Amino acid sequence: MYLKNKIFSIFVLTLSLTDIAAQSSIKILEQGRKTSIRGLSVVSNEIIWVSGSNGSVGKSVDGGNSWQWITVAGYEKSDFRDIEAFDENTALMMGITQPAVILKTTDGGTSWRKVFEDTAKAAFFDAMSFYNPKEGFVIGDPVSGTNFYGLRTSNNGESWEKIKQFYQLDTLQNGEAFFASSGSNIKYIDKDKIVAVTGGTYSRLIASFIKPTQIPIIQGLASTGANSIDIYKNKAAIVGGDFERDTLRMANCVLIHFSRKKLRIQSPQTSPHGYRSCVIYLDENNLITCGTSGVDISSNGGMNWQLISNESFNVVQKAKRGNAVFFAGTNGKIGRL
Repeated sequence: MYLKNKIFSIFVLTLSLTDIAAQSSIKILEQGRKTSIRGLSVVSNEIIWVSGSNGSVGKSVDGGNSWQWITVAGYEKSDFRDIEAFDENTALMMGITQPAVILKTTDGGTSWRKVFEDTAKAAFFDAMSFYNPKEGFVIGDPVSGTNFYGLRTSNNGESWEKIKQFYQLDTLQNGEAFFASSGSNIKYIDKDKIVAVTGGTYSRLIASFIKPTQIPIIQGLASTGANSIDIYKNKAAIVGGDFERDTLRMANCVLIHFSRKKLRIQSPQTSPHGYRSCVIYLDENNLITCGTSGVDISSNGGMNWQLISNESFNVVQKAKRGNAVFFAGTNGKIGRL
């Protein structure tokens, strides 16, 4: 009887995921522009900002139906891999290297001013996250050896303070780094709570309230490890894999449950269909993840994943004020769920 019930439960789950997948589709809104987009900030169902290579920034105020594009003067060769927008007029974005720079606009993207710059050759920014419009954090690769590198602001990004220690972490392992694949490997979730994930030869969960913890995701090579983390209450979903073998469906997702400063770590029963660079919670049970080999959804907290599209995307985000979901990727491609 137990076996029959278990088989029936798996059958019902399969039908449920298949039904959801059949109802889910991605509408392509933009493509063909010479920029690889990795920065995406969805303020509301109507206001969306994107940033990418070749100094490109795009904004829509009508739900992605039309777009305004600019190339930031003086930064035509910059790769803006993360952007954080607060409304139609105000946004901060991060140029990854040479120079590593943070720019801010308050006039809807017409003009940008520099609020931080690091001209060190090794300076490389990976991601930014804001707890509220005033308080934000930028994480970067080590500039000197394996020393931790971070930046913090408490005045709306007007100025930034260098952080040399991430709570219990002041150095990374050799070959361990943060990926700048989607601007989502760090989450500023509370005034004193920041969570991040690393990749490379080591892949770890790093948080302000627990000791650094190695996670069961593929690692050991420069192309492997965790790329993205999202948090929902006391749960976290982490995705990654091997971006050089982006269809490899092995050890590419980890689920975390936080409880009294302890972790319960799980791997999915069925994994996403390859390397994934970004993951988001829509609610407690429903998640979406994307990567260069496709898009997957889960309706049971990340335990089982169903492929809904073979479209390649780097990043996916849900509206901060609303329920719209947008994707962005190479060749200026932007999609809406």
